[in-house]
Amino acid sequence: MKLFLIFTFLIISLFSCQTVSKKIDEKVSEEEAQLSQWLNRSEEDLKIEFGKPNQIKFKNNSRNRFYVYTNEKLKIKCERIFEISSANKVVGFTSKNCF
Repeated sequence: MKLFLIFTFLIISLFSCQTVSKKIDEKVSEEEAQLSQWLNRSEEDLKIEFGKPNQIKFKNNSRNRFYVYTNEKLKIKCERIFEISSANKVVGFTSKNCF
């Protein structure tokens, strides 16, 4: 009887982990779809939607700027980085822990 209960508990635990992983993957896909709509849009449109960036980074070999937006939800730090070209257009993005 104890073996049956332990086995049942393990099976339920495994399925719940898969469910959480699946939901996270779905949220990440939604986030990427939303951010991909910003490609080739202007820097001003980005600032209107997201506000002033928390940080602006520059890379040595590139003339592009990187706008970093961070926020925290449930003690999880979300970071979105948009790459802005010298023509003031969004040319790339990354997203970390934003779900």
